[in-house]
Order: sequence, then C-alpha cells, then structure tokens
Amino acid sequence: MNKLIIVIFLAFGIGFQGCNSAFLDLTPDSEPNANDFYETEEQFEQALNGAYQPLRALVGESGYLMGEMRSDNTHYDYYAPDRGIHIIRRENIDDFLDDSQNQWSNGYFDNSYVGIARINTILDRIEQADFSQEAKDLIVGEAKFLRAYYYFNLVRYFGGVPLFLKEVLKEEDAFLPRSSAEEVYDVVIADASEAVAKLPAPSFPQNGRANKGSASVLLAEVYMTLQDFEAAEPLLRNVTAMGYGLLPNYADVFRTANKNSRESVFEIQFLMGDQGQQSMFIYWFAPKTTNVELITGVTSNTLNYGGWNVPTTDMMEAYEEGDTRKDASIAMAEGVIAGDGSFVIESVESSVDYTVPTGKVAKPFIKKYMNPHNRERNTDDNWPVYRYSDVLLLLAECLNENGKSADAPELINQVRKRAGAALPSVNATGYEELKAVIAQERRVELAFENHRWHDLVRTGQAIDVMNAHGERIKNQYNYIVDNAYQVTPERLIFPIPYLEMQLNDQLEQNPGYQ
Repeated sequence: MNKLIIVIFLAFGIGFQGCNSAFLDLTPDSEPNANDFYETEEQFEQALNGAYQPLRALVGESGYLMGEMRSDNTHYDYYAPDRGIHIIRRENIDDFLDDSQNQWSNGYFDNSYVGIARINTILDRIEQADFSQEAKDLIVGEAKFLRAYYYFNLVRYFGGVPLFLKEVLKEEDAFLPRSSAEEVYDVVIADASEAVAKLPAPSFPQNGRANKGSASVLLAEVYMTLQDFEAAEPLLRNVTAMGYGLLPNYADVFRTANKNSRESVFEIQFLMGDQGQQSMFIYWFAPKTTNVELITGVTSNTLNYGGWNVPTTDMMEAYEEGDTRKDASIAMAEGVIAGDGSFVIESVESSVDYTVPTGKVAKPFIKKYMNPHNRERNTDDNWPVYRYSDVLLLLAECLNENGKSADAPELINQVRKRAGAALPSVNATGYEELKAVIAQERRVELAFENHRWHDLVRTGQAIDVMNAHGERIKNQYNYIVDNAYQVTPERLIFPIPYLEMQLNDQLEQNPGYQ
C-alpha cells in the first residue's frame, strides 16, 4: 500500500465519520464497527484479546530468527536444492548478511505496530466507556504491559523508532519521525510501571494474561538493559514472593499439560484446532526431511519449512555432564542422505553422549516443543517469555552487579539443583567469575527461548562472541560466504524496513544499512 492510497483511505474514513447521512452508514446495525464497538466492558476485553494476538506472529514467524539464530545458539540446515528468497533471507539473519528488504525482520517490525495500534485505540477510548473503574484499570494495566513489551523489543532490535502513543485518525498523524532510543525507553518504563501498579498479583492456576509478576519482570529487564541494576533488584525480589516456583522436572516445563504453570511468569498463548491460533514450532525446528513423522508422530514433509534454529556444536558442548537440560532440549535425528540430496530419518536418539554411527548422518534439533498432536503443523505449544528460573538468574545478576555477590550463588543453585543432582553447586563469590557463571547458566537454562541474543547485547559480549562464532562456523561449513559474520556495532540492531523508508520520508536508516 503506498502513501497515496493510505491518504485516500484516511480521507474517506474521516469524511464518513463527519457525515450523518444514513446512506453512508455502510455497516449493518447487527454488525460491530469502530464507532459503536468500544462501549462495554466485554467489547474492550475482546479488543484487548486482539492486542495480544500479534504476539503469536512475533514468535511464530521471526522471533527465533532474531533472538536465537542471530546468536551462537543455533544455525540452519542448509539445503542446496532450495534457494528461494524466503529461505535465503532467513539464512541472512543468521549470517549477518540481512538488509532492509528482509521480510522476516520487517515482519517483526510490522506486527509490533499492529499490536501497538490496537492498544492505542483501547487506551484512547476506554475512559469514555460506561463501566467500573476497577475493570478499566485491569484492562489499562494489561494494555500498558503489552505496549511496553512491543516497544521494548522494537527498541532492542531496531534502535529508536517512531513513537505512536495515540490512535491514528488522520493522515498527518500516520507518519512520524524516529524518536531516540532514550525516548522509547522512557515510554517503556512509564507503561511498564503503570502496569505494575494496576495489575493484580498472580493467582494459580494462571490464565495466561499479564499480571503484576510479568509486568515486574518486564520492567526489571528494561532496567537491566539500561544497566540500572539497583532499580531492577527490588522488582525481582518482589516477584520471588508472589508464589511462583520451579517445577521439579525441567522437561515438564514445556509439556502442554503444564501450560501457564507455577513456573510460568508470562507465555504467549497458542491453541491447536481450527481457530487459527495453533503453533508449529517443532515443524520449523525439525530437520529438512521427507519423513518427519518419526519426530512429530504426524506424516509430513519439512523440506519447504523445516531446518531452522538448529543447535550449534558450541551450544551442544555448553552443557555439563549430568545436566538433564540437554536431553530435554535437544535430540538427534539419525539417518542417511538419499540420492536426491534429502535427509531420510531412520531413528531419533538422545543427544547425551551421542556418537554418529559409521555410514550414518545425524542432525540435532530442538526437542523442547515436541509434544503429541494429531494434525500437521497444528500444535498446542505456548511460547515461554518469562519463567521463574529466568527471574532467579536475573536477580542473581543484579546482586552481583550491586555488590552483593555472596548472595547470588544460592539463587543460581536453585536452578542448577533442578537441572541435575550430579551438577556441582556454585560456590564462587568473585564478581567476574560469577558474571561468567550466570551468563553460562542463562544460556543452557533458557536455550531456544529467544533470550541469548539479547543477553549477549545487554552484557556487551555480542561482538566478540559472534565474531569468534563466525570463525568456527566458517571452518565447519563450506557454504558460508567470506563476508558473513562481520559483526560490528552497527549490526547489533536491525535495519528499518525498506517499505517504511519509502512511505515515510521523515525516517532515517540505521548506520551500516544505507
């Protein structure tokens, strides 16, 4: 859609709103429309559900590319016969060769603003509605959490972005210049703080909606990203007193029977079936093969859409001996390469102490989201955003940064004890040693949950780690081009989408992407 078309649509919309002629009222009285929909509590709840909906697109389409494959945790299953542009552009994100026309990072940008636009409509119209202030506060609290979450990810991935904080009703409000990253963070902090104040504490079992716990962790992570550990620490301490806890078995955290469990602080909701709300993570993450049913239990061919988020050798070697998280997170597909170059799975094996048999090929894949289902690409898995183990490790990091290093090991050891009785306790109290321990623990505990890239950037390790990773992976795979993995400060954020630059001449591109 070009700018002229947008202006025409807006012009007609404004004209219709200002006209009382009955023949211009094109919506039947029996159907909801924007002029009379935002009136009742039930209608605002429906609108709020719509504001949650883009979260599914963020993690289902682009989140793993930008949060995991951009890091040293995962790579991709290269398949020479398919060099389609949608394939190459996913690979480009992993290889640091992406540009402003990459539809996957651009989709993340666009879907975030879809959510923001829906939230702004709710916030602008709710005070005029006639229902209780208590109900309004809950809706506003959730809406502010969501807007903070959308903008937090936008500023981390793209830097300063346009700040839309009101419903767009006329053309001149539809095109804004970029705000600075500092200005975006100010809005994120204000929104998340209001969400903390307005939302109730969690109750168990949870319903999947944002609450005071999830808003507190979001705000704490924002402060930690800004290196304000003193502001983050009390928020995380409060969360530890809200009734959350670790499930006894790590693998059970990711079972669909335990969705929104006591360990869940916030997760993105999916539902298998015909509602269009299903997930399909295991299909994205399975190897490219013609017989993926040995993994999924459902007949399917993943040559066109599988082979993403493949655990790297470095990731697999990051687990200590006796760490049950490896077997819960990664499995091995063992088989042979057919005459047409495709991979044929013969068995699925544990990744623990695995050795490839002579004459076989083995491909690792993410096992966390492998749950029973009956229909191809229609699974019931939610996506974890914040878990209680994440809270414990974030708090340990804050304590270490705030000069309380001696108090950090107890929190780390809660996580490690659940991960395996054979794992030794952490006894370190030195700042640098603990910093490395926490980074390592976050990597294996939160692997494949879209934390690694943000952790590397937040802790200032991204450039060194990823350039070293690039050297290793170039030596491992001959299809990686020489100019891949040239990681500079400019590559710590993604480009502003090309189409946005064409529609809005007030935007400036990020350095390094012009």
